[in-house]
Amino acid sequence: MNGNLLTYGFGLGLVCGLAQAAATAERRPNVIVIMADDQGSADLGCFGAKDLHTPHTDALAQRGIRLTQFYSAAPVCSPSRAGLLTGRWPVRAGVPSNCASQAGGRGALPASEITMAEMFKSAGYATIHVGKWHLGYTEDTSPRAQGFQHSFGHMGGCIDNYSHFFYWSGPNVHDLWRNGEEVHHEGQFFPDLMVQEAEAFIDQHRRQPFFMYYALNTPHYPYQGDAQWLKHFKDLPYPRNLYAAFVAAQDERLGRLFAKLDEAELRDDTIVVFQSDNGHSTEERAHFGGGSAGEFRGAKFSLLEGGIHLPAIIAWPGGLPENQTRTQVAHACDWLPTLADLAGIQRPSVQLDGHSLAGLLRDPTKPSPHDQFALHWQVGTGGNADWAVRRGNWKLIGNTRDTSQGDNPKQRLLSQLFDLQRDPTESIDVAKQHPQIVAELQKLHNEHLQ
Repeated sequence: MNGNLLTYGFGLGLVCGLAQAAATAERRPNVIVIMADDQGSADLGCFGAKDLHTPHTDALAQRGIRLTQFYSAAPVCSPSRAGLLTGRWPVRAGVPSNCASQAGGRGALPASEITMAEMFKSAGYATIHVGKWHLGYTEDTSPRAQGFQHSFGHMGGCIDNYSHFFYWSGPNVHDLWRNGEEVHHEGQFFPDLMVQEAEAFIDQHRRQPFFMYYALNTPHYPYQGDAQWLKHFKDLPYPRNLYAAFVAAQDERLGRLFAKLDEAELRDDTIVVFQSDNGHSTEERAHFGGGSAGEFRGAKFSLLEGGIHLPAIIAWPGGLPENQTRTQVAHACDWLPTLADLAGIQRPSVQLDGHSLAGLLRDPTKPSPHDQFALHWQVGTGGNADWAVRRGNWKLIGNTRDTSQGDNPKQRLLSQLFDLQRDPTESIDVAKQHPQIVAELQKLHNEHLQ
């Protein structure tokens, strides 16, 4: 009898333990990481824009935390995405510049790199990529090879939103894929297709934790806002009117995604991150502008603030403060360790360059981890690479361009030092007044290269 009771007690304890473990797993938050494409530093209502319509993204900020000193990992697409997904400097992650946009093109995130998707998948999460990839165009560098169980979107840098063709260089290439198989949805607006794919995934996985990388291709050119939004913004000057319509179309679709979370009663159980990959574009294909860096100099391709100092939001109504702001310095590489800590899962056992923001998100008095560690940016390799370093309030521009008025200025900015606390617009080069600081930051960059 006692033996039977002992066996029963052990069995009951085992069942309770398994039930508790299952409940703990169920309580792990879902995670949605949203990355906008070429959205400028000041291009959200909650970040100061007065002429844009972004109520749904602004509402996300009200339910979460705005990060006002947030930096992307790079001023251009592929390296920025590599830094976000791996938590490592893009150069360390093997993506110093843009990756292939067509089959046979050069550049990809190495298959050996461990992504957020692989981290969450190892913790029992369902994983999905929706939208833009631009981190490889081969089977072994595709989303499915990097931890995403489901993938839908385009592999290259941009597409027409209705034909889903890549038009950068001939021959024109159709670029729309679901789990490695080419699919055709001619005439359907790609942002709508993204929402539909996400909604179906949420319906399928609402009872288990999921990780979604929602990689927008908006407001990247071609500017293709809905007719209603083009009419709404008809009185704005060109090309701001085209850009504003596209941003409004983006926000409208994000509203549908958030509404799906509410319908599934998952909003309080879901961490949502929003950031832009780099500053607004001043390329010819973007009508030489439309976006805004606010007070900052620079835009896409530039390591001045307008290329890398960008809007960022994190919201988790069930686990983080709401309607707050953090002014501490933060970086896209920080998301991987931060989300691991918030979700209570193990980080990858590789060297990470990002640092967890969990402490300062919960407590506004906590310092930024970057008060101790310098921030590095580099695009390209070798002696002509663009690079910059920030430590504290000091930022050294080693080599970059001011793309505020166009994407191909002739003049290079070399070895210029800025005090961002006194001069956030990077208007006054103080390198001659502070040669020791220049030398210290140059040394940090040299060590970073090693």
